[in-house]
Amino acid sequence: MAATDNDVILVDVEDGVATITLNRPDVYNAWNSEVQTKLFGLFDTMAHDDDVRVVIITGAGKAFSAGADMEILSEEDGGTGAGSRPLLAPMWFPKPVIAAINGACAGIGLQLALMCDVRIASQDAKFTTAFARRGLIAEHGLSWLFSRLTSLATASELLLSARVFKGDEAERLGVVHFAVPRDEVLDRANAYARDLADNVSPTAMAVIKWQMYNHYDRPLIESMDHSDELMRASAARPDLAEGVASFLERRQPKFAPLDHSAVPPTTFAAKQ
Repeated sequence: MAATDNDVILVDVEDGVATITLNRPDVYNAWNSEVQTKLFGLFDTMAHDDDVRVVIITGAGKAFSAGADMEILSEEDGGTGAGSRPLLAPMWFPKPVIAAINGACAGIGLQLALMCDVRIASQDAKFTTAFARRGLIAEHGLSWLFSRLTSLATASELLLSARVFKGDEAERLGVVHFAVPRDEVLDRANAYARDLADNVSPTAMAVIKWQMYNHYDRPLIESMDHSDELMRASAARPDLAEGVASFLERRQPKFAPLDHSAVPPTTFAAKQ
């Protein structure tokens, strides 16, 4: 996973945490086809890399991602044609993904952040859905996702107005989980990621992530019945014994790497 400063994506892996940095600071880390291809390729690889238990995505320079590059916006299909992939990679990735939003987060950049599992933002980072002010609709399933993460009232207001709001308001609205001073964003994300990598079962996290996205629109009883099946399977795995033993012995757990067979296969790859 070696990278150079000229790469549009930088990668650093340390103690189970992979930090992916969008590296186009001169254009505020604008999204283009090269960024998309490399980022999705990393997700495909890291899904099966036992050295990676948690992923952080952040941006180089002053922005997280200010949205789509003009080359995409100028395309007739807006970058949604046959050669593109839907922006679902963080959702279907079987490991936790944390967005460390260090600055401007707009359009498809906001969409990327919302697809992550946890969002930690600078208090003064500027957010906007942007689409309506560019003559576009809510792309890449944002109309579905935004209302589920916040509320229909909040999502409709922010999508229709495409107004700018900052990190503090984003935290109040539920768009991000934590808003912190700008110089603490990456440290906070690293601390959160390290806690997951050190103390939480990778297999349990993968199954829970699958449950969250796949049970959401299912009837309650159906979800409960399926969860009971998943619980019986989890109780038979070594992770339970290790989790209990580490708690009783007051030590850090030593959970095995992700057991892919425990998670339904739709978790592992973005839909084609």
